[in-house]
Amino acid sequence: MEMTTLGELISLQRGYDLTEPQRRPGTVPIVGSAGVHGYHDTAKAQGPGVTLGRSGASFGKVTFIREDFWPHNTTIFVTDFKGNEPLFVRYLLESLDFSSLNSGSAQQSLNRNFVYPVPVKKFALPVQRRIAGILSAYDELMENSQRRIRLLEAMARALYREWFVHFRFPGHEKLPRVASPLGDIPQGWEVKPLESLMLDHIGGGWGKETADEDHTEPAWVIRGTDIPDARSSRVADVPHRFHTVSNLRTRRLQAGDILFEVSGGSKGQPVGRALLVTPQLLSALGDESVICASFCKRVRPDASGYGFELLYLSFVEGYESGEIEQFQVQSTGISNFKWTEYIAKTERVIPPAPLRVRFRERVAPLFSQIATLGLQIQNLRRTRDLLLPRLLSGGLALKNLTPSQL
Repeated sequence: MEMTTLGELISLQRGYDLTEPQRRPGTVPIVGSAGVHGYHDTAKAQGPGVTLGRSGASFGKVTFIREDFWPHNTTIFVTDFKGNEPLFVRYLLESLDFSSLNSGSAQQSLNRNFVYPVPVKKFALPVQRRIAGILSAYDELMENSQRRIRLLEAMARALYREWFVHFRFPGHEKLPRVASPLGDIPQGWEVKPLESLMLDHIGGGWGKETADEDHTEPAWVIRGTDIPDARSSRVADVPHRFHTVSNLRTRRLQAGDILFEVSGGSKGQPVGRALLVTPQLLSALGDESVICASFCKRVRPDASGYGFELLYLSFVEGYESGEIEQFQVQSTGISNFKWTEYIAKTERVIPPAPLRVRFRERVAPLFSQIATLGLQIQNLRRTRDLLLPRLLSGGLALKNLTPSQL
C-alpha cells in the first residue's frame, strides 16, 4: 500500500487565544485540548473540524466537531483537509501515538512541524469514507447511549431538587413547616453538616511511574480532569502508577464511593465536580486497584444514613447551583477548593428514613439503567478500538463489509 505523510494530507495551525474575560455569551463551541470547554459568540474555524491537544494532560487528544467552532490556543487544528474526508482524518489521528513528538521539556507540547513528517498509509477518498462510515456507526451508537445516560442523570437530579430542595415530595401538603438554620423545612426533618453524612473522606494519591522498593503496587488513577469522561461511562487514558501498600489500603475505591474534585482546574474554572463510583467504572479498568488522584477526595457515604445516591446528587446540585463557588480559591493558574470548610459549614436537610428509602426506590432503577448503558458503551468502544488499527493498516478487506459483520 502506498505511503504518504500527514503533511501531505492536512494542514495544521495553532489555535487562538481566548481568555475568560474575553468570552461572550453564545453557542459557538470553544474547543480546548480536552474537548469542548465553553461557548462564545464568534467562530474562528468552519466545521467539520479536527483538533489535537497541544499540551498538558490532553497532549495529542483528538476532538472532532461538526459545527463551526473556536479552536483554543491549547490545540492545533486542521485548516485544510486537502480533499480528504474530515471524519477519516479524525480516526487516522486517533490511531497515532504522538508521545514521541513532544517538542516541550517539563510539559509536553505538540508542534505541527513535528506532526507533518509522520508516515501514514494513503487511502483513496471512497475508501476513506467507507472506513469512516464503519467506525462512525459505533460512535453514533455510543453517543445515543450517552444521551440516554445524560437524560437519566437529569431525571435523578430533577427528582432530588423536587423532593429535597423545593420540598414537593409525596405527602408534603400534610406536613407543616418549622423553622431551621436553612429556613422553613418540613416537620420531622433535620439539618446536619455534610461531614456528618460520610463514613470518612480522604485525599487521593499519585504514586510513581515505575515500581521501586516503596512503590510496588499498581493502580489506575482517576483525576479531576477524567470526571467528565467517566460520567459519560468512559474513563479516558487514566494514568497507571505504582503506589505503597498503605496508600492503596486507605485510598482504594469501591462501588458506592464518590470522587470530589478539590483542585486542578484552570484559573477561573469551577472545581467541585463529583463522580459516583460504580462497579462498571471499576470493571472498565480491569482487575487492578483504582484510586483517585491527590487533588481529589475519596468520599465514603454513610449508607445507613443519607445513602450514596442522596449524597452524590447533593454534590451535583451544589455544583450546578453555584453553592461551591464561595469555597473556591484562586492561586497562580490553578483553582482550589476549601474542602474542610465546605463540608463543615455546608448543611443538608435530612428527610426521615421512610422517605429516604422511597427516594432510593425511585432513583435506583435510573442508576441501574445508567450502569447498563455504560457497559454497552464499553463493549462498543472496545470493538471500535480493535477495529480502528486494523482498518487503517489495511488489514481488513472492506469489500462488502458491514458493521454487523464485524
